Amino acid sequence: MMILLIALTTTALTLLLLVVWNVTSWPGVTARTRPGPGAVSILIPARNEELNIAACLDSALGQGESVGEILVCDDHSTDRTARIVRDCTLRDSRVRMIEGAQLPPGWCGKNFACAQLARQSRGEWLLFLDADARLSESAVERMLEEARSRNVTFLSAWPRLEMEGFWEKTLLPMLNFVVFTLFPAPLSLARADRSLGLAHGACVMVERAGYEAVGGHSEVRDEIFEDQRLAQLWRARGLAGICLDGQRVASVRMYRSLAEVWGGFQKNFFPAFRRESSFWLFLALHFLVFLAPFILLMPAAAGAVGAVPVLLASASVLLMRLLLAARFRHPLWSVLLHPLAEAILIALGLSSWWRCKTGRGVTWKGRRYHTSEVR
Repeated sequence: MMILLIALTTTALTLLLLVVWNVTSWPGVTARTRPGPGAVSILIPARNEELNIAACLDSALGQGESVGEILVCDDHSTDRTARIVRDCTLRDSRVRMIEGAQLPPGWCGKNFACAQLARQSRGEWLLFLDADARLSESAVERMLEEARSRNVTFLSAWPRLEMEGFWEKTLLPMLNFVVFTLFPAPLSLARADRSLGLAHGACVMVERAGYEAVGGHSEVRDEIFEDQRLAQLWRARGLAGICLDGQRVASVRMYRSLAEVWGGFQKNFFPAFRRESSFWLFLALHFLVFLAPFILLMPAAAGAVGAVPVLLASASVLLMRLLLAARFRHPLWSVLLHPLAEAILIALGLSSWWRCKTGRGVTWKGRRYHTSEVR
């Protein structure tokens, strides 16, 4: 038992070093030079986004002369999304709405909407923006100049997470925790390995020529985790792509309730893994390293297990959470609720796996994926 505890503690301390590296060395979008006019097309896929689309469009329209057009694909919305977009087209001629075509077999909804938007756009650069994302002042100009100065044709800005409710503030910080306890973000800027491709789908800017060269969203048509796959595909085809801390240029409120958090996490969890073995290794890591030390605190206090390794492992995990909370502006009190959030995360993973393996599939925006066929 002591050997296992020492191994868990060593793993936790090693991952803590990785978090420190990410927090202290991963750069953000900082460029400020103003590019020429009309270089960027902002492309927004929208399905039942009446709560988000107006504010998203307002932030897009405030970007200045670098934005030549703003295209919205209304993906068969049943709410007021289309009406809101049409009203906006009357205020600014740069805004156009595309009526989404019927979803073909083998495609995920967002990917097909993005592909349609790209085909009808005219810009040299394409900024794919989720409807729940908001751009800061001069965000497009800064991203464009950042991409040009770094000589890349794919740039994703990792956005600031906007959180309001209790469950949002408890669970959404786990998104950054999951990524930046395992992914070496600074290394991804120095190496071109496919495996180091990273992106956040809420805000991805690509050069049109590169997008067309790799085949665009048609190459990731059936991927729920399309942002990551596209970033990896970019590198696999020999093109330069990076992801930077984009909290200063973009923000996103991904979910508004526990039900939305559950549905969103469940949709992405199991499909994010190429191999089922990787999924189980991931769950084992999270249970053994990020949750088990807290379960063992009481036995350690009673002398049933080694107190020192248990305390070191627990403290390491909380320090990871604290460092990430400082970097990504998470509520500090959410750090103390890590065991609860971790337990829910593992339950979500198991639920996602079960639904996919039994053919029930995962549901998002009224569509079901990972069943016997994509509908």
